[in-house]
Amino acid sequence: MAEAKATAAAPQAMAPLTRREFLNYAWLSSLGFVFLVGIGGATFFFAFPRFKAGEFGGVFPLGKASDVLPKPTDPPIHNTDGKFWLSNVNGMIIALYDVCVHLGCLYAWQPVTGRFECPCHGSKYQKNGTYISGPAPRSLDRMVMSFVSASSQVVATTDAQGDPLPIPSDPSLNVIVDTGKVIQGASHG
Repeated sequence: MAEAKATAAAPQAMAPLTRREFLNYAWLSSLGFVFLVGIGGATFFFAFPRFKAGEFGGVFPLGKASDVLPKPTDPPIHNTDGKFWLSNVNGMIIALYDVCVHLGCLYAWQPVTGRFECPCHGSKYQKNGTYISGPAPRSLDRMVMSFVSASSQVVATTDAQGDPLPIPSDPSLNVIVDTGKVIQGASHG
């Protein structure tokens, strides 16, 4: 009886790995490796978007300030490709994201009332994007603008609050709007 217990406690010797088992394990391992590399590559490409200039999410070089900026008495200019409005308020220029902050409808400039109005739920905004009335929780979102010299030196850029920029005294400066950088509008309360 003692011999039976001793034999039961002794570890069993494992059968050697057959060629078929080895090839099955190698095939499954290679499939797992290819799957992980594929998922990793897809994650890398989606994690780092590469927007081109002139494409929403990228930088929009608009041209010389004297050619592209609206005058203070002009209505805001809508850039449909960049999804923003350029608005001149008393000599200060601002780029407003063209999506209503309430539920994502596209608002429009109403020349009769002199304000932006959302057709979906009636939110209203001033020419500079400040909330007036309606169900919207805040003022319109703004995009980062810059004035750049011919030598690519940034002369002025939007601050962290998205405040309007004064129109530059040098009309040859280039206007650039970065649609990848949206500044959330101020909450009203």
